[in-house]
Amino acid sequence: MLKVKYGLLSLCKYLSLLLGVFATVTPIVVVFFASFKTSEEYGQSGALALPESFMNLANYKKAFVDGHMLLGFFNTFFILIISIGGAILIGTMVAYVLSRFQFKARHLILGAFLIATLIPGVTTQVATFQIINKLGFYNTRIAPILLYMGTDIISVYIFMQFMDSISVSLDESAMLDGASYLTIYRKIIFPLLKPAITTVLIIKGVASYNNFYIPFLYMPKKGLQVVSTALFKFKGPYGSQWEVICAGIILAIIPTLILFLSLQKYVYNGFTRGAVK
Repeated sequence: MLKVKYGLLSLCKYLSLLLGVFATVTPIVVVFFASFKTSEEYGQSGALALPESFMNLANYKKAFVDGHMLLGFFNTFFILIISIGGAILIGTMVAYVLSRFQFKARHLILGAFLIATLIPGVTTQVATFQIINKLGFYNTRIAPILLYMGTDIISVYIFMQFMDSISVSLDESAMLDGASYLTIYRKIIFPLLKPAITTVLIIKGVASYNNFYIPFLYMPKKGLQVVSTALFKFKGPYGSQWEVICAGIILAIIPTLILFLSLQKYVYNGFTRGAVK
């Protein structure tokens, strides 16, 4: 009886996993198939129907050339490198202060981060837009850089979990040798946070890479499009070239897929480190 029970539980477990895989992979497969179809073929065939030829690269060429995706990739990575680098620097410093120093406002600061995450970003966009516009950063790359650079409670939490596993005796030994707090952070804490930094890099990097609203709102000027807005020109009020958009989506997926497959072990370590302390 117990064997039958455990067998049914195992069957349900694997069926749920297969269902999750199907729900995750199906949209990607649909977009991949559509990227090789012609306009007529896309309108007449089903979503999961195979294209007539996988050698039809006209959609990819049109998306890359007419969508100016090379310029989009340049703007995207330029913004990401500066903004994510600044976010990691700010996040590690905040986590270092909150983890290593005990002061009255410590819990207040953590609470402020938590409250900030509960406020929908769209409700603050009017005030944020006015600030960016008054500073003269509208229609410049500085606007998304500043908005992406802001740290969040998830990043601080990940850094703090890693920092709790770093022995305080290292700080004390360095202080006995005359090291300042800044030196301890720069030479001891920051190098030991590499797995956590990689985790935050992927999480915030992918979120910023896929963001459409901020670049569309703050950088409408021609020549400032990013990957997420480069293909918007193929969608119009009287029709959309979905097969070209699908080809552009596949091109946009490739960098994030390579990055995730290369650094996925750090993501898992970043979430689990400190959970079994």
